[in-house]
Amino acid sequence: MGFSKGNKVAVLDDVLKGTVVAVNADVISIEDADGMIYQFHPSELVKIETEQHELSKFSDINHPLLRQKITQKSKKKSVFVKEKKEIVMEVDLHIHQLTNSTRGMDNFDMLSLQVATARRKIEYCIQKKISKIVFIHGIGAGVLKTELHYLFNKYPVKYYDASYQKYGSGATEVYVFQNVKE
Repeated sequence: MGFSKGNKVAVLDDVLKGTVVAVNADVISIEDADGMIYQFHPSELVKIETEQHELSKFSDINHPLLRQKITQKSKKKSVFVKEKKEIVMEVDLHIHQLTNSTRGMDNFDMLSLQVATARRKIEYCIQKKISKIVFIHGIGAGVLKTELHYLFNKYPVKYYDASYQKYGSGATEVYVFQNVKE
């Protein structure tokens, strides 16, 4: 790179810039803002075309490399399609969530209340077009889970274990088919 007297330059490995005052074969002398003279090899210097404070944020808008990057970015298509937000109803079927007191209730009465609640919630979701329900039934002996699966088979739904990370192993997620012809 050819330097000539009067060029504004910056030193590559230092926080120093100035004006070229003398050019010799392998030595370029620069003067900084304080009037100090320094000597550097041409490979240690770079020309400053425009001062940093003179640059605007729009100075490189028409730069060919920038235009090329922008066109390359716009050509890429995302593989993932963002799905709409779905409403997921959560129903906790633990008996203490459904009634204030279990006094006078035996196991059959408690199970009947839990299954009736699940039936009402499924019918509500079908009516209101809510596509997902999560029934939190707990682990226990598996009696409630078995009864729920028997109930689900009577409706246009598909069911599977809910997210283990969110609910543990005591929940079932139900997907309600909405456009079922009767």
